[in-house]
Amino acid sequence: MHLGHFHGALKNWIKMQSEQPCLFFVADWHALTTHYDDPGIIERSTWEMLVDWLAAGVDPSQATLFIQSRVPEHAELHLLLSMATPLGWLERVPTYKDQIDNLSNKDLATYGFLGYPLLQAADVLIYRASEVPVGDDQVPHIEMMREIARRFNHLYGKERGFEEKAMEAVKKLGTKRARLYMELRTEYQQEGKDDALEQAQAMLNDAHSLSMIDRERLFGYLEGSRKLILVEPQAKLTVASRLPGLDGRKMSKSYGNAIGLREDKDSVVKKIRTMPTDPARIRRTDPGDPRKCPVWQLHEVYSDEPTRDWVVKGCTTAGIGCLECKQPVIDAIIKEQEPMHERAQQYLDDPSLVRAIVADGCDAARKLAQETMRDVREAMGLAYS
Repeated sequence: MHLGHFHGALKNWIKMQSEQPCLFFVADWHALTTHYDDPGIIERSTWEMLVDWLAAGVDPSQATLFIQSRVPEHAELHLLLSMATPLGWLERVPTYKDQIDNLSNKDLATYGFLGYPLLQAADVLIYRASEVPVGDDQVPHIEMMREIARRFNHLYGKERGFEEKAMEAVKKLGTKRARLYMELRTEYQQEGKDDALEQAQAMLNDAHSLSMIDRERLFGYLEGSRKLILVEPQAKLTVASRLPGLDGRKMSKSYGNAIGLREDKDSVVKKIRTMPTDPARIRRTDPGDPRKCPVWQLHEVYSDEPTRDWVVKGCTTAGIGCLECKQPVIDAIIKEQEPMHERAQQYLDDPSLVRAIVADGCDAARKLAQETMRDVREAMGLAYS
């Protein structure tokens, strides 16, 4: 993992894990979309990534950590979703064309690469997740997940006697809540009030006495007359959701512009000091423009307002040199990494600790995935009971 992952996702994970049940997994199947010709690095990278998460502050006593391929139900849901997902939905995902352009040295004309947003959708939808903590570049993927869930529910969310069962579930809310639920449902369906839908959904989320199946029926009944089998997730962004890389583009190992989460201090110093700056500053005495310098983008994340003011004044008047400008960023990154190195050490000293955490996590995740797949198979006529 690199610092872009930390600011784009991990900081949010750490906050969320104390607020609600969270599942975090290593997407080892996804790694094959761009490294199918070099799978030897996947296992080592998987364990290193898990150590990175633990080093960043993900707590296995609060969150479930697991490995994607250890829960084969992901692949089954991916296959079943692919039967009804329009090809055009996959071709229009922005990151598809972006990576094709930026990774021109790789042959990405494969079904796996085209279909990886659908596998992503299966990864999320199989846990009926309400929120997905991501960087802003992944928001289009979440939107597509919502469309896929909506399409699936429309095609397969038919249940014999659904309305009768939904009305029985309404009664279980109690008189006051049942009346409010029906009023909000009418406001949404007849007047199109989105806030009525949101209020009703929030009420259902707080109705802990309902069984999972009754809650799903009532969610579906709010919007129409169908059972909600798959839940539409929302994207949850961090404040600094996209950390720029050393060249000003999005930070990515694929682009060779990243700083590792637990990178050696000397390496961090060297990378920042050799970063490109404003091309106009050929000599120390040449004034520059921070807006044209990749280093400024890092200051926007790592530096406080007085430091940023110092940078702007010093750069535009040639009062400071580029190495001086870079030093506060270097200091801030090294300070951020120090506790990560400390937390990681126990897992580096005893790798069996990570194996045990993952084994427990895989068991917990698979139980949840199996529950969803029972409903999916039944809805698609594949239960054979």
